Amino acid sequence: MTESRFLYITYIRAPAAKVFEALTDPAQNKVFWSGYHQESSWAVGADFAIVGPEGNAWDTGKVLAFEPPRHFSVTWLHQHDAAMKAEGESVCSFDLEALGDELTKLTVTHTMPAAESKLIGAISTGWPMIMSSLKSLLETGKPLG
Repeated sequence: MTESRFLYITYIRAPAAKVFEALTDPAQNKVFWSGYHQESSWAVGADFAIVGPEGNAWDTGKVLAFEPPRHFSVTWLHQHDAAMKAEGESVCSFDLEALGDELTKLTVTHTMPAAESKLIGAISTGWPMIMSSLKSLLETGKPLG
């Protein structure tokens, strides 16, 4: 099967549990994600949404896996751009590997079962900025501007 894939790896000077918490806590999301945040109970099968500062869902889906502090995965359906929404659901996974007490390898993998996906093209510029802001927040106390 043809697919589009985005893969991003970064290393964050923080414990895996702290990185995982920042990724899944709406209050912390808002700090490094320009006011956006993830909403979910994080139970497998539960609803998932990326909610903008104005309160509307930009992306929705379901929780596929939730294994603190090392992995979570969600289905992802974009809601605002008609062409991206028409592509259907993608899958986004976050994998964390503790490399000692104070260093975490974070891998973000986002896949779409379609060649040349518009969604994967769009998130390929978004995820690096968001994850860099997370890294900056956890290492310096300040997100990117």
